[in-house]
Amino acid sequence: MKKVLLILCALLFFAQQASADPAEGQKPIHNVVTVNHAFSAGERLTYLISWSDIIDAGTAVMEVKEEKLTDGKKVYRLISTARSSGLVSKFYKVNDIIKSIFDPERLYSLSYRLDQSHGKRKKKREMTFNPEEGTVVIDEEGRKNTYSTPPGILDPLSSLYYARTREDFIVGKPILIDVHDDGKNWAVEVQTIGREKLKTSFGKFNTIKVKTYPRYEGVFQHKGEIYIWFTDDERKIPVLMQSEITIGSIMATLIAMQPGEEKK
Repeated sequence: MKKVLLILCALLFFAQQASADPAEGQKPIHNVVTVNHAFSAGERLTYLISWSDIIDAGTAVMEVKEEKLTDGKKVYRLISTARSSGLVSKFYKVNDIIKSIFDPERLYSLSYRLDQSHGKRKKKREMTFNPEEGTVVIDEEGRKNTYSTPPGILDPLSSLYYARTREDFIVGKPILIDVHDDGKNWAVEVQTIGREKLKTSFGKFNTIKVKTYPRYEGVFQHKGEIYIWFTDDERKIPVLMQSEITIGSIMATLIAMQPGEEKK
């Protein structure tokens, strides 16, 4: 049971995970500038985390807020929170907060902050991106290091939002996304499985089913495949996220949704 609870807690941290292999050097550059019709300020998505529809482990919330930098530039603050509940909290309490500052026009990361609490384990990490110089400064436990990055690099959280802006979900043609985390540049691969009609407690959806293979630092250390069902429309809302394990399925199911503001 303890192993199951640990994996359940792991899925509470799903939002910033991705499938990736280390990119060699600074090329090729996979991120392309798209037009964001998928999300806007005010969007709030709430998920129930469960194991095989048997045990509820907690909830996760993803929000989009609009802010202004000191120079007046408008940016999006992407916020992902995950908290355990019930039986899971008694054995292994989880409280995670991830914040990403994202350029909504050019679609790249400006900063990223992780504040993770899993049981007695604590972790904090900050990444500050400099797109003009092609660098990122990582501050972890007071230790700062600078790394080179390719143009248009994303952090683990913003990569999920960026994926929603893509329109080229084609079976047999993987989407590759450049992501930086833990001092490494990664080429994320998202494979389109096909279109499916999905029924959940929140409603019925026409979806695009994709899968990823998490391999870099993150909670899915069992290296299983993660499936994501996006709504088959311009918003590409993640309705369901699922990871298969030997003893069942770990799922993050959309249970509440507040749409963002209409773009002018």
